[in-house]
Amino acid sequence: MTIAVFYLAQLNIGRLRYPKGDPRAAEFFDNLERVNAIAERMPGFVWRLKDDGGDATNFRLNDDPMVAVNLSVWETVEALQAYVYKTVHISFLRRRRTWFEPVPAPHLVLWHVAPGHVPSLAEAASRLADFAANGPSERAFGWPQIKGDAA
Repeated sequence: MTIAVFYLAQLNIGRLRYPKGDPRAAEFFDNLERVNAIAERMPGFVWRLKDDGGDATNFRLNDDPMVAVNLSVWETVEALQAYVYKTVHISFLRRRRTWFEPVPAPHLVLWHVAPGHVPSLAEAASRLADFAANGPSERAFGWPQIKGDAA
């Protein structure tokens, strides 16, 4: 008998209140590299969407240049939760309304991927749209559907 092993992909989006370079968004943008570096050093981190300079803020989910995306893959939900809720990331998450406008739910989607699979932004957008249209399923789900959720 073969036991299937899957990793966890996640996409979260936010609509920035201020463009890059605006002093009101400086604290957020000035800390992105540091917070992303923490993610990449976490046990269970696999991959994140970034350009050659290590930045993901130039990727677009749609035509709105103010919509920022974060797409990553983790070995386990526990690894992702440890990063989100047990590192300096949580202090930025708690202050997200300082830099981001409220967005219609869902703004986060999770799904399983095979080890070695690197999800595209188009795939992630499709999962988010599926989750928004149909609710949680094996194809797309959120934090509440994960047993033992720490969120």
